[in-house]
Amino acid sequence: MDGDLVRALRARGVDVEPANEVGMIEREDAEHLAYATAQGRVIFSFNIGDFCRLHAQFQAKQQSHAGIVVSGQQRYRVGEQMRRLLALIANRTADEMRNQLEFLSDWG
Repeated sequence: MDGDLVRALRARGVDVEPANEVGMIEREDAEHLAYATAQGRVIFSFNIGDFCRLHAQFQAKQQSHAGIVVSGQQRYRVGEQMRRLLALIANRTADEMRNQLEFLSDWG
């Protein structure tokens, strides 16, 4: 996650934990999702294909995750990403995000 986006979200009171701050850089996507699930955190990723696949695998195995939000990396500038993420946060509780896959593009 972009450092500017992290700072902007934190300035608005969002509890954000980027992969580079928790030693998760260069880990497999499945490890990122397992870590986020263990921490009760929704994961935000630009890797749409892998996280859609992981979501489907979790559903097929009746496994639970805390939620996944995906976006195309080049699709939105930082300000637009923040605006859309804040809209999602304002409209979905942690319980409502459980086992859900959300596309940032739906939150415009």
